[in-house]
Amino acid sequence: MSEHQNSEVITKGKIDKAINLLKEQKPKEREDISDREGIRKMRRYIEKLTSDKYGYTYEEVSEMLKGLGINLTASRIKYLLGELKKSSRRR
Repeated sequence: MSEHQNSEVITKGKIDKAINLLKEQKPKEREDISDREGIRKMRRYIEKLTSDKYGYTYEEVSEMLKGLGINLTASRIKYLLGELKKSSRRR
């Protein structure tokens, strides 16, 4: 029950320094993101490749990504892009 007996005394100066340190921290970059977030980040490039000008299919884009260890089917990519378009229209 006496867990606080061995704690170090914390001075007001230390608290102020700690607050400044904590306030300065930036969000950590996450290593893993959802497929939805990944497609959101790659959206403009996928849309460019699948445009009439470039002529790639979603299957070909899926294969390119698979080579990098991103396993998304063509239908999943197409679906997620559609969802992103819907949500951006609502705004």
